[in-house]
Amino acid sequence: MHASVVVLGGGPGGYAAAFLAADEGLDVAIVESEPRLGGTCLLRGCIPSKALLHVAKVIGEVEELRHEWGVEYSGKPSIDIDAVRARKDKVISNLTGGLGNLAKRRGVKVIQARGTFVSSGELKLEGDHESIPEGGSITFDHCILATGSVPAMPPSFDIGSDRVMDSTGALNLKDIPESLLVIGGGYIGLEMGTVYAHLGSKVSVVELAEGLLPGADRDLVKPLAKKMEALCEGRIYLNTKVGSIGEVDDQVEVTFEGPGKFGHERFDRVLVSVGRRPVTRGLGLENTQVVVNDRGFVECDKQQRTADPKIFAIGDVAGDPMLAHKATHEGRVAAEVIAGKAVEFDKIAIPAVVFTDPEIAWAGLTEEEAKRDGRNVSVEVYPWAASGRAQALNITNGLTKWLVDPETNRVVGCGIVGSGAGELIAEAALAIEMGCEVTDITETVHPHPTLSETLMNAGEVYFGTATEIYKPKKK
Repeated sequence: MHASVVVLGGGPGGYAAAFLAADEGLDVAIVESEPRLGGTCLLRGCIPSKALLHVAKVIGEVEELRHEWGVEYSGKPSIDIDAVRARKDKVISNLTGGLGNLAKRRGVKVIQARGTFVSSGELKLEGDHESIPEGGSITFDHCILATGSVPAMPPSFDIGSDRVMDSTGALNLKDIPESLLVIGGGYIGLEMGTVYAHLGSKVSVVELAEGLLPGADRDLVKPLAKKMEALCEGRIYLNTKVGSIGEVDDQVEVTFEGPGKFGHERFDRVLVSVGRRPVTRGLGLENTQVVVNDRGFVECDKQQRTADPKIFAIGDVAGDPMLAHKATHEGRVAAEVIAGKAVEFDKIAIPAVVFTDPEIAWAGLTEEEAKRDGRNVSVEVYPWAASGRAQALNITNGLTKWLVDPETNRVVGCGIVGSGAGELIAEAALAIEMGCEVTDITETVHPHPTLSETLMNAGEVYFGTATEIYKPKKK
């Protein structure tokens, strides 16, 4: 079989690239080892985790009604874990089924096989699915490499027990363990820790760094850290190393080395969430001209071209940040370049969201990056305690922050912590991408009472004209 464009990997970057290439009139095939399209994001990542986080959020809101609003319910909630799992799986099934139909309607051939490069113009196809062509290979004019990433599992933690899980295992919801240790205080660990804590597990978190979400804006992390501390009942151990892991009497014994936690403790399950690694090994890339750096990422330019003129790379294999929406846009760039268009991936602001409670989101330049690079910015913060909507919802621990270039008055960065931050950050990303000045934000009429007003209000802080707080303009 021959195709003008072959996409290796059917995740959000891969199917976006394939669909757009087909829309451009190209003959396209997707090679995907999974029986369904969607990749890690849809099958065992973004979508199932957000479905479960919705359950956790509602449980948390019910608890708040009891303690803050005087609304009583009889007894604690009863969790039918099979029903929760079934609902999560139904969400995945609905979305993957839709992708399959879209591929058919666009004439994109989907081949269920494991693909490895024989050369710069041919993939060997391994598997037994009927979609694999006779001869077991496919040639192409161009290939878009979109193989994504997998959870990193340090060898010392891989003890061959299903009681030690990665994020994929945690999303399978085999049970609700009485006790769960989350190794890693990054966004995946905190999201899954939140889910299990609300479902009834006694959750502990251990992080090697001095704070949760290393690398994120500290002002944004503080409200979340306080909430996680309460949710985990103080069992968050920072500056702490996990020395060893072993299975003992149907539990996992873990040794700790740190100022806040030293010695050993047993847990029913352990979630290892220490990052992800790109899938570039075992693909036969040595049979091409593609260059892989020492971190395992494929080197490519702003048009997603690799060192091999026939091969493009997108998504997690193309470097940080490992985000599905970045992969989607890179996939569209690669498809358009192959179709002969003069485009490149030149995004100024790629938003990032941590879907905990409260949510954290940021886009563009961060305050830490500005300090590191010696860049002069004005940092303007609007506390949600001054927001009528936040007061009504009892979410006053949030804040909205703009970073402004004082020479041009342009917004160059934004950070938000609070309920719905992931939805609010889109306005900031658009403003930064368009090169908006602060007045473009403050003179746009925002509906009242909403949390979106805090973006306008934070801009007004820059001018010293915020109505609900008193902060005169700097002289």
